[in-house]
Amino acid sequence: MNASTDTATAASDTADATGAPAPVLSYSPVVLPIPGRPVDLQVRVSAPATGTGLPVILFSHGHGPSNHLSSLNGYAPLANFWAAHGFAVVQPTHLTSRTLSHLVADAPGAPFFWRSRAEDMTHLLDRLDVIEKAVPLLAGRIDHTKVAVAGHSFGGFTASLLLGARVTDPDSGEEVSLIEPRIKAGVLLAAPGRGDVLNGPMAQTLPVLRTTDFATMTTPALVVAGDEDDSRHFTDRGPDWHADPYALSPGPKSLLTLFGAGHALGGIPGYDAAETTDESPERVAAVGRLTTAYLRTELHPGDHTWQAAREALPGGAHPVGRVESK
Repeated sequence: MNASTDTATAASDTADATGAPAPVLSYSPVVLPIPGRPVDLQVRVSAPATGTGLPVILFSHGHGPSNHLSSLNGYAPLANFWAAHGFAVVQPTHLTSRTLSHLVADAPGAPFFWRSRAEDMTHLLDRLDVIEKAVPLLAGRIDHTKVAVAGHSFGGFTASLLLGARVTDPDSGEEVSLIEPRIKAGVLLAAPGRGDVLNGPMAQTLPVLRTTDFATMTTPALVVAGDEDDSRHFTDRGPDWHADPYALSPGPKSLLTLFGAGHALGGIPGYDAAETTDESPERVAAVGRLTTAYLRTELHPGDHTWQAAREALPGGAHPVGRVESK
């Protein structure tokens, strides 16, 4: 299979293939009772104020140190960008959120709820019509056949399961597949890599990660990794570890490597978040622009936005990264 590489440049040097932004409507919480779930599933929905046939992005938050960024209230820089460029963005609060820790500390699967997180997304797809009707001015505007999943950090692991990666349940020893066929494409943002190289303090805390198998992750996906995202609490492999979901999975896949980026990829978890160590509005804009272009093309056969975005990347004095595909 042929591979190709392009160099991404700073926002000021790159033509924006994603078009002008639209005003965004954001509504929360939409509350969904789920049988057997210890608390109701709450979501935020963001969408452009106008337009129909909107594709859907289900977004899985990470497990960071902040109380509220890891919930439906986080990741506004990305959610707003995607919604402003034509997507309906659905953000659940997973059971791992610190906002729920006092309610679910003793629930089965605590504290990381790795299976529940993926199941949350299936519940959302099962109730997409309910969500659409619950949000003012959204009814009849969503295309239920065009669905993508995206996730950051531990949310990237959640997204990888929905895209086809398999794990072994550390409690039962069974191989687990949580692939969701209704999801047509994905974006993994600073996601964990292979598990057999885990040697940091989190290796024993999250044993399920040690069994991750990307060989079955067949759904098309864009993997986004920072070349300074050195997650020593998991592994001493270095930043390349976050590129494993691309390197170890079958195509079609693309990899966006961001130069100078840490785990927050310039600040995607929240505007001016103190936990961002690599603050860069230009980098966040590049992530938004390139992920939007990728998902447009994957969800709309014949759309050339991703190709146009890639062709606009080479050149410029301040490259922010590179893109390669297989």
